Amino acid sequence: MSDKTITCKDCGNDFVFTVGEQEFYQEKGFENEPVRCPECRRARKANRNQYRNNRNSNSDFFSGNRAA
Repeated sequence: MSDKTITCKDCGNDFVFTVGEQEFYQEKGFENEPVRCPECRRARKANRNQYRNNRNSNSDFFSGNRAA
């Protein structure tokens, strides 16, 4: 096994999928290699978490659980 260079699906930059990362993926049973670079993965996760937080605060508003 050797390091692999992969092109990020979002930004188009190349990133290295190291042997250690490949071994981690195998240990966890992941079948697919990453398609996004670490920076784009972090940004995507942050956006997803922000959406969830906003959705939860809106559900309080619509359910009548808002503070007066």
